[in-house]
Amino acid sequence: QVQLVESGGGSVQVGGSLRLSCTASGFPMASHVVGWFRQAPGKEREGISFINSRADDIYYTDDVKGRFTISRDNNKNTAYLQMNSLKPEDTAVYYCATGPVATVIPNFYANWGVGTQVTVSS
Repeated sequence: QVQLVESGGGSVQVGGSLRLSCTASGFPMASHVVGWFRQAPGKEREGISFINSRADDIYYTDDVKGRFTISRDNNKNTAYLQMNSLKPEDTAVYYCATGPVATVIPNFYANWGVGTQVTVSS
């Protein structure tokens, strides 16, 4: 059974850090692009970062560039999102997804996790 599970979310204060993990089961994550997305209340899901299979093509949106770092460990079938200098506007449910195309457009991703809540309070 193909499955992605996110973990590491929680509640932090402004300026804090969290590290999200995305672990795959039922398929080899190594051959897929991994994307991180988030959805705030009342807003559409937005892509914020992706990493390709060899980790030599990495992208961040301007909102998170310089604060978030995406990485992956194919041996562990796991990808990560290190989030530093968190802001209240980072509050959202965070999702990971895998797909064949290096993009932050959600429609290109086939497999999705159920999400993990990140709440940043001032």
